[in-house]
Amino acid sequence: MTGATTAMKTGGGMDAPPRLPVDRLLDDPGTRIIVCCGAGGVGKTTTAAALGVRAAERGRKVVVLTIDPARRLAQSMGIDSLDNTPRRVKGVDGADGGELHAMMLDMKRTFDEIVEGHADAERAEAILANPFYQSLSAGFAGTQEYMAMEKLGQLRARDDWDLIIVDTPPSRSALDFLDAPKRLGSFLDGKFIRVLMAPAKVGGRAGMKFLNVGMSLMTGTLSKLMGASLLKDVQTFVAAMDTMFGGFRTRADATFRLLQAPGTAFLVVAAPEPDALREAAYFVERLAAEKMPLAGLVLNRVHGSGADQLSAERALAAAENLEEGGIVDQESGNAGLRDSAAETETADAGAAGADAAGADVDEITAGLLRLHAERMQVIAREQRTRDRFTSLHPEVAVAEVAALPGDVHDLAGLRAIGERLAAGVPAGA
Repeated sequence: MTGATTAMKTGGGMDAPPRLPVDRLLDDPGTRIIVCCGAGGVGKTTTAAALGVRAAERGRKVVVLTIDPARRLAQSMGIDSLDNTPRRVKGVDGADGGELHAMMLDMKRTFDEIVEGHADAERAEAILANPFYQSLSAGFAGTQEYMAMEKLGQLRARDDWDLIIVDTPPSRSALDFLDAPKRLGSFLDGKFIRVLMAPAKVGGRAGMKFLNVGMSLMTGTLSKLMGASLLKDVQTFVAAMDTMFGGFRTRADATFRLLQAPGTAFLVVAAPEPDALREAAYFVERLAAEKMPLAGLVLNRVHGSGADQLSAERALAAAENLEEGGIVDQESGNAGLRDSAAETETADAGAAGADAAGADVDEITAGLLRLHAERMQVIAREQRTRDRFTSLHPEVAVAEVAALPGDVHDLAGLRAIGERLAAGVPAGA
């Protein structure tokens, strides 16, 4: 979904990238999943929430899934707390039949739900009580990303919503869920896991004999590294999970294919800063390598000006002239004759007051001109940064969102962000 729209010209005379048609993307019934990814601190959570509000108020039934630990999404949507269950967001205009729900991934609860749904009651109880499982489900490397894929697959399988918006974790880990099926397969097919699973497969005395023979050379070392108790917990866990491993891999592969399907759209979110756009370039290239459908780039916190015809150079020159003129025009504090008439002193005092007022105005004007010059320098720097990205990826459609004076903390702010997203260019640009 990187089709070009009408190109614009920038202040530097360079062709701008195609504009990202946000409303067309949200309105398209074929768009079923939107994944917002990008570096940390660039506004992914706000973007996901704003897209959710705008899509719902345009008639879509939307659920926003966040796995951002900052939990800003709940605050901006007026929800006291988010958990693993989608919650209806109040205050959204549903005149066109739309709805908005929001939820936050609870990694452990999602893992528990999988166990409870794919194992009999006795085995599920044994797994949930296993110390190794409790450690794995609460924070094992890669578990969060895999569980995010599981939850996405669960939501997509339901008919409650026609659009799912996913807010991913910060930094490059945001794309770790693309590797989850491969990592899971490597884990399950690894020699260590196969050795641990073998006794359960053989069973009885033969199994114990295999365990004694097959692991005699490594049990001592493993016990030292892991502890005898932990090793036993791992073996018990693997035996209990044996029948479920294939299901994990199958579902992960299915969700991976779902992310590649035409109904999915990835939005890379960035800020007009060198580090953020370098990360954005990484995301774009990685998504292309994995054949994931990229919709475009959302460039947040872009600065603009309604007086961009006044360049930074001219503003600075004008400020310097005012400041220099103010210094030259100041009179000596000891000027005047001691024996001047009273009316002459009064007239001089009035003139001095007028000069002082004029000097104050000049000083304020010079300060404003310098502030304008700084803003124009920021705009130029952001433009150069964006141009470097677009020169490498000219096919990527872009929506620029104006920087706001404060944080977004309510639905009104999210609507304002949604309007700027749909407009695609910052105010005053």
